[in-house]
Amino acid sequence: MSAVQNKTHAIELKGLRKSFGKTEIIRGVDLAIEAGDRIAIIGPNGAGKSTLFNLISGRLAPTSGEVLLNGKRIDGMRPFEINRLGLSRSFQITNIFPKLSVFENLRCGVLWSLGYRYTFLRFLSNLDDANARTEELIQQVGLGKKRDVLAVNLTYAEQRALEIGVTIAGGADVILLDEPTAGMSKTETQHFIALIKQVTVGKTLLTVEHDMGVVFGLADKIAVVVYGEVIAFDTPAAVRANPRVQEAYLGSAVADAQGAGH
Repeated sequence: MSAVQNKTHAIELKGLRKSFGKTEIIRGVDLAIEAGDRIAIIGPNGAGKSTLFNLISGRLAPTSGEVLLNGKRIDGMRPFEINRLGLSRSFQITNIFPKLSVFENLRCGVLWSLGYRYTFLRFLSNLDDANARTEELIQQVGLGKKRDVLAVNLTYAEQRALEIGVTIAGGADVILLDEPTAGMSKTETQHFIALIKQVTVGKTLLTVEHDMGVVFGLADKIAVVVYGEVIAFDTPAAVRANPRVQEAYLGSAVADAQGAGH
């Protein structure tokens, strides 16, 4: 038991609260996520999922409580400082450089992780380690045939795949994905689930997702957020069977996810 109690978690939230004026959005969240787990955060609109994501990634500072990354407190740090400690995040809105090629986008993400800082004294084409790592990433996210295509000319699904590549390019151990399959067709979604599983092997994944098919197909555990509180944190099977979760949120969505049609 003592070994479990002393274990350092990839992400740990302790008594986390966030208020905007007199309105409390996150109300005392406690959550411990083990390294290597894939966690989905679900809940109705306005439940506080995005706020929770923003607190973890440093876009917002908590009103009270703590956020720990691999045992180190990160609440109050700026996003780039948290990123350098090993946490990377994508956004609902695709966030890439549209006028750069696939290769150039991914190389931007690689450079810092290899120790290259802002300098104009080197020709990027001579950075063999960065270029080799970039080529690996291109293949990893399935964009080998689009290597030299400008990001603006990619399909939506390809742009999302590129963003996933940029997100993992820095070598972060903890990956946050904000609705990664939003706006995709069923076929694209199935392909993207497989891609996410592939590129996050050995990493900790935390995702906000509305598509229950994606959630139950991807997550090891599900955290259900309702009115700023985590009302359940368990395996997909246990969440499906949880009466409180069904009453508060899932309802027919669970049945749809279990059915062949969804």
